[in-house]
Amino acid sequence: MIHPADLGRQARAMACAAAIVAALPGMADAATCLRGINLSGAEFGDVPGKLHFDYDYPSEATIRYFASTGMNAIRLPFRWERLQPTLGQALSEDELAVLDATVDTMKKAGLVVILDPHNFGYYAGKQIGSPDVSTQDFADLWRRLAKHYKNDPAIVFSLMNEPYDIQAADWLTIANAGIAAIRKAGADNLILVPGTAYTGAHSWTSDLSVGNNGAVMGGVIDPLDRYAYDLHQYLDTDFSGRNAECSGTDRALAGIDNVTNWLKANGKRGFLGEFGVSEDPACLAAMQMMVTHMNAAPEQWIGWTYWSAGDRWPADYVFTAQPTADGDRPQVTALKPLLSGPSNGKAECAAAVEGAP
Repeated sequence: MIHPADLGRQARAMACAAAIVAALPGMADAATCLRGINLSGAEFGDVPGKLHFDYDYPSEATIRYFASTGMNAIRLPFRWERLQPTLGQALSEDELAVLDATVDTMKKAGLVVILDPHNFGYYAGKQIGSPDVSTQDFADLWRRLAKHYKNDPAIVFSLMNEPYDIQAADWLTIANAGIAAIRKAGADNLILVPGTAYTGAHSWTSDLSVGNNGAVMGGVIDPLDRYAYDLHQYLDTDFSGRNAECSGTDRALAGIDNVTNWLKANGKRGFLGEFGVSEDPACLAAMQMMVTHMNAAPEQWIGWTYWSAGDRWPADYVFTAQPTADGDRPQVTALKPLLSGPSNGKAECAAAVEGAP
């Protein structure tokens, strides 16, 4: 149940989502000023797994709670293998029905939905681009999803969660195939494009063993120019998002600023799809600083989604933002002041997405 005091925040969230949709004529411009959270659960467990036992989609109560906070976007992870049990074949009717119902609940709550195949560049343990999982198989997934959800301004397509161990040049080919399939299906939805190496902001322009994302991923091809780069950034010592400490803050902030400069220099846009911190006050302050840096560059950063919340996270998960019986977690409390607008007074995410026909 939503507390009456939260109804105003929910109304503002819905108004923001409506403004997003209307921002540019004829465009699925859900990307302008997306600020929200990842709601986990559908990517949990072994595949195929049993719904409501091994994995679950977010509950209506959780969805409505986060809408009530003033957030306007949900990144929704799910498993490719469950949605498409056989490569190149039809999507599972049962799984798609559950996904559709979840998406519908989120949209009714005034939220933009970011669809996120949470597979790290793999299918059933086989890497995309290998003989077992071809680039065409990946494009086929997105062709089918695009046909199903095309031209819905409340739905964003995030190509893949955190590809790794894939050469940047190879991943660019794969990503472009996915984008081409989406556009060929007639979908004008916004697309989020990750890099390889877990798409870390701190290493975006670094020369890595798999290549340099900054040097390679500028080669994204989208005839509609309706895409942004999906980056992730944690603040722990190795940027893995596995530790409660935030000793990597200075390097993470430098990484965000470096990406901001890269985006500006190349006329591109970015989105921070994952970041998370513990309840340590120093880490909460560091997170606020990082988000403030992005909010202050609305022409480069179209938004962000915190990692993570969801009904299946244990109460002691270090980054959980799932509310307790007493209300908001400290992470949500820290983010609420940053939901409304850039700290430098610019119009919210003004002209963040260009190229409407």
